[in-house]
Amino acid sequence: MLNKPKNRQLAAALAFAGVIVPIAGLHKLYLGQYRWGMLYLLLSLATPIPKIASAIEGVWYLSQDSDQFDRNFNDGIAASPTVRYPTGPTVDPAKVSAITTAVRQLDQLRQDGLISEYEFEQKRRQLLDSVT
Repeated sequence: MLNKPKNRQLAAALAFAGVIVPIAGLHKLYLGQYRWGMLYLLLSLATPIPKIASAIEGVWYLSQDSDQFDRNFNDGIAASPTVRYPTGPTVDPAKVSAITTAVRQLDQLRQDGLISEYEFEQKRRQLLDSVT
């Protein structure tokens, strides 16, 4: 649990639970702030200050966006693994444009009846294969 990223909604729920239940500070323990958590637990038996602080912190957790919460409480732990997609070879836009024009001309020849459907498909595949 120490190396798992902390959830913002769960931290807020634990903070708000500290207002309702007799003890406060569970959200601090969840976030790995053990000294503060123990202090909240001890003080919640004698004073309402930890309950008020828990309510304020619950609102603060929810007001942060996920990136800000991660910077504050998930230091060095990735929330989700980064997915890297393989990058293919780059394609020259001028070459793609030339091939597009050639395919259009082939299609026109096919429509005019100068080449067969089979010939059109073979030439089209050859042109498209030359893109990469």
